[in-house]
Amino acid sequence: MRINRRPQSARSSKGYIRPYSSSVAVLQRLLDAVVLVLTLYVCSLQSGGVFDANRLQIAVVGALGFYAAGEAKGIYGSWRMNSLGNELRLVAVTCLTAFGLVLAVAFFNQAAGHSLRETLFMWLLLAPLSLMAVRVCVRVFLRELRRHGRNTRSVAIAGANRAGARLADELNAMPWTGLVLKGFYDDRPVEGSLWNTSVELLGDLSQLVEDAREGMIDVVYVALPEQARETILELLAKLADTTVSVYFMPNFFAFELEHAQWVNLNGIPVVSVHETPLTGIGGSLKRLEDVLLGSAILTLLALPMLLIAAALKLSSPGPVIFRQKRYGLDGKPVYVWKFRSMNVCEDGDDIRQAKPADPRVTRFGRFLRRTSLDELPQFINVLQGTMSVVGPRPHAVVHNEQYRCLIHGYMLRHKVKPGITGWAQVNGLRGETDKVEKMQKRVDYDLQYIRNWSLRLDMKIVWMTVRGGFTGKNAY
Repeated sequence: MRINRRPQSARSSKGYIRPYSSSVAVLQRLLDAVVLVLTLYVCSLQSGGVFDANRLQIAVVGALGFYAAGEAKGIYGSWRMNSLGNELRLVAVTCLTAFGLVLAVAFFNQAAGHSLRETLFMWLLLAPLSLMAVRVCVRVFLRELRRHGRNTRSVAIAGANRAGARLADELNAMPWTGLVLKGFYDDRPVEGSLWNTSVELLGDLSQLVEDAREGMIDVVYVALPEQARETILELLAKLADTTVSVYFMPNFFAFELEHAQWVNLNGIPVVSVHETPLTGIGGSLKRLEDVLLGSAILTLLALPMLLIAAALKLSSPGPVIFRQKRYGLDGKPVYVWKFRSMNVCEDGDDIRQAKPADPRVTRFGRFLRRTSLDELPQFINVLQGTMSVVGPRPHAVVHNEQYRCLIHGYMLRHKVKPGITGWAQVNGLRGETDKVEKMQKRVDYDLQYIRNWSLRLDMKIVWMTVRGGFTGKNAY
C-alpha cells in the first residue's frame, strides 16, 4: 500500500440518516408490522376468506412475535457492515419463529379451519418474501445514496502496519457500506514493504485526536500492535473526549492468526484459532451432500465397477479390492477401500510411493491409477461416514508421521474428513510427492479449502473433477 503524506482539510460528511436513527429504528419495526398485516390481508382475500377479527388477532400475534424474535436475533441493529445475505437469513429465521407462535395460537383456539389453514400456508410463503423484498429495496436505496456521497461515514485507521493495511483493503472492497477511508495515523515509521494500494498517511496520533475533535472523522479503527499498550490506552482516553466511534482491532498477524474467528462463550469473547468449519448446520449439510452424491454415483457406476472387478480378476492374481489404514477426521484411524492396482497390497509402516514405470503397478492397474478409477470403492467409505466426496486426500500413515514433522499445520488437514477428490487435486497436485515442497503445496490447498469451505466450493470441485480431474500426467 503506497502512503501519500498530505494534510486533510475537508470535514467529515455525516450521514443523512444517522441524526434520525431513533426515528428510523421505530420506522423499521412499524414497516415490518405493516408488511405482516398487509400480506395476511392479501392472503385472506386470495384464499376466499375475509379479514375478520380472528385473522386480525393472528396478524397482531405474528407481528409481535416477529418483533420479539427480531430483537433477540438483532435484525434491527445497524447492517452497514453486514452482508445482505446474512440479513435475509436472519429475517427468514425470525419469520419461522414468529409463525411457530402464530400456528400455536391458531390451533390452540381451534380456529384453523380449511380456509384459515390455506391462508396461513400462503402467508408463511408470502410474508418472508415480502419482508426480504423490503430490505433489498432499502439496501438498494442506501447504496444509491452512498454512491452519490451521501449517508457515508469517514474512517481513519490508527496504525500504519500490516493489520491496518489488511483492514484498509477490506474497507475499500466494500463501498456499499458507506465507510470512506480517509487515511492512516501513526507515530512510528511506516511499514512500507507491506502496502499495495494508495492510502494517505494523514499524521501522527496527536493529529488523529485533533481531527476527531474537529469533526473530520466519524469512525476510528485502532490497529496498533499489542506492544504499544500504553500508547493504545492513552489514545483511547483522548478519543473518549470526542464523539467518534472507536473499534479496536487485535493484531492477529503478530501471532499468524489471520484466519481466526471470534466466538462468544457465554458472553466472553474468545478467539477460535483452529476449528472445523463443519459445525452445526454446516456439518449436517455436508453429510447430506455425501449421502446423496455417494448414493447416486455408486448407483451409476455399479456396472463399471463390476467390469473393473472382473478385469482385475482376469488380468492378475490377487484380491480385487483391498483396504489401507489412513488417518481420518480428528486424526482417528480409518480404513479406505481401493481397487488393487499393484501386484502387492502394501500397508502399515512400509509403503513406498508409486513412481513412473513402477514395476509394482500392473498393466491394468496403471490405467486405473491414471484415471483414478482405483479410488471408486471409496464411495463405500463415504456412505459409511469415514470419508467425504470432497476433502483433503488421505495419505499413508507413514507419510503422515513424516510430513507432520516437516510441514507447519499439516495435521490441520484432519479437521475435516478425507475426501475422494479435493481442491489440491483439481488444481493439478497429484502423483508422487518426492519433495517436501510438493507436499507443502498440497497442504496449502487443503487448508485453503478448509478455511473457505462451502457447499458451492464442494460443487465446484466436483464439477472440476468430472470435467478434467479424473486423469493427470502426474498420476501413475
